[in-house]
Amino acid sequence: MATVHFIQQGKGGVGKSMIASILYQTLGLLGKKVAAFDTDPVNATLAGFQEFEVTCLDILKQGDIDPRQFDTLIDKIMEQGPETHVIVDNGASSFLALNSYIKENGIIGILEESGHSVFFHSVITGGQAIADTVLGLRSLALGFPETPIVVWLNPYFGEIVMDGMSFEEFKVYQEFQNQFHAVITIPQGNKATIGKDLETMFAKRLSFKNAIESSQSIVVRSRLQRYRNELVEAVTSAALV
Repeated sequence: MATVHFIQQGKGGVGKSMIASILYQTLGLLGKKVAAFDTDPVNATLAGFQEFEVTCLDILKQGDIDPRQFDTLIDKIMEQGPETHVIVDNGASSFLALNSYIKENGIIGILEESGHSVFFHSVITGGQAIADTVLGLRSLALGFPETPIVVWLNPYFGEIVMDGMSFEEFKVYQEFQNQFHAVITIPQGNKATIGKDLETMFAKRLSFKNAIESSQSIVVRSRLQRYRNELVEAVTSAALV
């Protein structure tokens, strides 16, 4: 049946929607059918990619999150065909609400009993937000101890280092490593070249395909193609397909 990917992190602005867009594109390049849902009540970033087929779900009712709107999300997931990969990009502001809904309603069990596989995806970022993202990951692991988690390391804002330790030395990794299905490091390159290429691409909400085809520079096209290939290799190595 389907494979469901919940993108969850309680800290905003750390690259969560970027990861959702990467997952959407790499799975497609690997020949998989992809369905995507954006439940971010503040910034529906994934839905902003016009080339992607994304269903945007309005979970706000009179300014507050309405948990019953998640019923619609689960019903739509249950309608997906075999071998489909379902991506749910959830906002930081609804992190706790979705987690509570999934737990209180036994959603993981409902999905698995119907033959679906479930993964949580969370991001750890470098820089000032590193401690907050670690707390978000720990909360997810504690809340759903039986569900595999894919950890994405995003070093864009700084190295993934705390007190001189790498991620594999963090307490959260030592405590929950058996639950971590894979750890994917988002490739980094020269910020003045590929970094700028990616900034422009994501700011314009372009897919890799569109960004490559629309660029007038053969060098930019080559850089983006190589970077995209690195991402495909990383997702392939994570054994998500």
